[in-house]
Amino acid sequence: MSKIKIGIVGYGNLGKGVEAGIKQNEDMDLIGVFTRRDPSKVKIASEGVSSYHIDDARNMIEQIDVMVLCGGSISDLPEQGPYFAAMFNTVDGYDNHAEIPNYFNIVNKNALASGKTCIISSGWDPGLFSINRIYAEAILPYGKTYTFWGKGISQGHSDAIRRVKGVTNAKQYTIPLDSAIEAVKRGEQPELSAREKHKRVCYVVADEGADKAQIENDIKTMPNYFSDYDTDVHFISEEELEKDHSGLPHGGIILHYGKTGLNEEHNHTIEYKLNLDSNPEFTANVLLAYARAAYRLNKEGITGAKTVADIAPAYLSIKSGEEIRKLFI
Repeated sequence: MSKIKIGIVGYGNLGKGVEAGIKQNEDMDLIGVFTRRDPSKVKIASEGVSSYHIDDARNMIEQIDVMVLCGGSISDLPEQGPYFAAMFNTVDGYDNHAEIPNYFNIVNKNALASGKTCIISSGWDPGLFSINRIYAEAILPYGKTYTFWGKGISQGHSDAIRRVKGVTNAKQYTIPLDSAIEAVKRGEQPELSAREKHKRVCYVVADEGADKAQIENDIKTMPNYFSDYDTDVHFISEEELEKDHSGLPHGGIILHYGKTGLNEEHNHTIEYKLNLDSNPEFTANVLLAYARAAYRLNKEGITGAKTVADIAPAYLSIKSGEEIRKLFI
């Protein structure tokens, strides 16, 4: 079997999750990890795999089939997505929903110019939840879709807090509001704002002497992340963060209620749910499935940026078309 040669950009929780996931995908090999840190100080868990400075990636174009981008959406991916699209097939989990159309256009321009295939926003939301929203609304067009996240730790939002001046470390919990879920499950089809569906709770370790009032204001007013939600900010010590908030659980639910019939007399419910012990490890495995798709599509001459909406499920599976038809259809 010819293996897909994978590179990882970023070696935080998500990058380490990708590394672990590669070991469970027999058609993939990890070639190297690329970091902005001093590579000599980045110890890779996989035996025989080296770390490189991110600037060295341009010298390894022929050695890597797909680059998996594991940086944060607030500042890393807006730069790294277009940059690597000019050289490599890529996959990422860009999760700033409001900016996805702009991000797609920028990545698409570079990917088309380089003849590469770049699949963006391919985690679980955006990603798997996106697919389920599309299916639900296509199948039951007379109805409503609701997405609830959590309770769990959002990697993207936690990363966004850590970029705030004066913040040493942070974790952010997304918490769905029970009242909203109950209204939806009763079939009321309510109109719900972001603030009426979720609240956000932040646990923040501040630098010594930092202006905590300013940090709290910077978090609560951050557009696309916190400004549209009721947000609680709690300042705690690094020891408390490690003791009480070291895990990375998450999950969520898609609920779609629709009606059919000449008089709309029949009600239907579509539900899709995830419960995740480790958000980064699960997300990493989604990225790897789409890395396989990016590799296959590029081999077929299909280039440019893509989203999960553009990818047929068969491209994600290691199994052949014949096996898929026999086992799953």
